[in-house]
Amino acid sequence: MTDGDDDDFDLDLFLPYLLNQAAEAAGRDFQAVYKARYGIGRSEWRVLFHLGMYGQLTASEIATRAGMHKTKISRAVSKLEARRFLARSRDGQDRRVEHLILTSAGQAAYANLSAVAQRYDVALVEGLTEADVDQLKATLRMLARRGR
Repeated sequence: MTDGDDDDFDLDLFLPYLLNQAAEAAGRDFQAVYKARYGIGRSEWRVLFHLGMYGQLTASEIATRAGMHKTKISRAVSKLEARRFLARSRDGQDRRVEHLILTSAGQAAYANLSAVAQRYDVALVEGLTEADVDQLKATLRMLARRGR
């Protein structure tokens, strides 16, 4: 611990901390929805949405797109498979590669949750101008690209 006299660092103004706090606050209510409706966590939700948006993918492709660690993806895939939300198939040329695709139950969950997500997104930015929302999203995308 320091005396504090020379320390002008303020955690509440530290951008990574602010971004994390904002992400946690913004995602909390939506997380409650997918957990209550489908019994899935954040990693499973992210895998489900990537497969719902892009169709058949490998775990490596999801890792690249989502910026997730392969271990988290592997656990999420196992949980989604146990819930019968996705199916795996081996690649015909490289037996080490598995292709992942949503089942009809997974597609239904994705359709339901994407509608909820769209409404949630609109409510989240209520009170901001369209220009503010566009600027916020552009800035967040730029910061996300820097982190990769």
